Amino acid sequence: MAGTALILGATGRFGRNAEAALRADGWETRAYDRASGDLAGAAKGADIIVNGWNPPYSKWAAQLPGLYRQLISAAEASGATILQPGNVYVFGFGPDLPEVLGPDTPHRATNDLGRLRIEIEAMLKASEAQVILLRGGDFLDNQPSAGWFDRIIAKDARAKGRLSYPGALDQPHAWAYLPDMTRALAALAGMRGELGRYTDLAFAGYTLTARDLAAGCGQALGREVSVSSMSWLPIQLARPFWAEAKHLLEMRYLWDQPHRIDGSALEALLPDLEATPLEEALAAALARADLG
Repeated sequence: MAGTALILGATGRFGRNAEAALRADGWETRAYDRASGDLAGAAKGADIIVNGWNPPYSKWAAQLPGLYRQLISAAEASGATILQPGNVYVFGFGPDLPEVLGPDTPHRATNDLGRLRIEIEAMLKASEAQVILLRGGDFLDNQPSAGWFDRIIAKDARAKGRLSYPGALDQPHAWAYLPDMTRALAALAGMRGELGRYTDLAFAGYTLTARDLAAGCGQALGREVSVSSMSWLPIQLARPFWAEAKHLLEMRYLWDQPHRIDGSALEALLPDLEATPLEEALAAALARADLG
């Protein structure tokens, strides 16, 4: 057995995939019950803590700092390594987002959600716990997960042969297939003794324009799939009475600004890690997407 892993947010998309990847590598896993309110107690005897907590955007400011203080305190007391997913929000806002994003890219976001992510990553880096942070693009999952892909972009892919894309159709966008990303994180957990106290790595995943995504979905489905631009008007109209709308609009820039993730540092550490072919990953995502 590789060790014991405590999973926070085990029923969420990241936690669920991380648990599967760790079990495949021989880890014993246990899910944290937030109703118990005793993270420190639950972390006793754990070798690693996987942080799959991800409250809605509208609750980030109120909840994230406190959640991360609990996480860090539990990890420091137990000696467990924190496995932390990261995103690209920290790097820049709007046109300030660099096109190539990696571990050495400065954290210069000025928007609310970006600054919050900078704050919590700084908390992790300043802690005494060992932290392995793996950063990826937008998630592709093999089960319904209320993400952009299955709920919005591909909901009409099978039934109507079309995608509804929330940004520019010809700009590259970073995607991470969760089974692959969490396999990489599980492999890093297995070599944590060779890593430093704070390891910041990036998972390259797939870099796709909307047209690339449509072509890939077409190959996965065996039919032609078109793509058109999504209207943001319903979200704009919902802003006065739907708390999430403000933040979805805040992050709209990521669909228009070209970006890709440089995963060369991760590949150097895990040269034998194989990526799932795009067509196979999209077939799995489309099989479980909310196709309306």
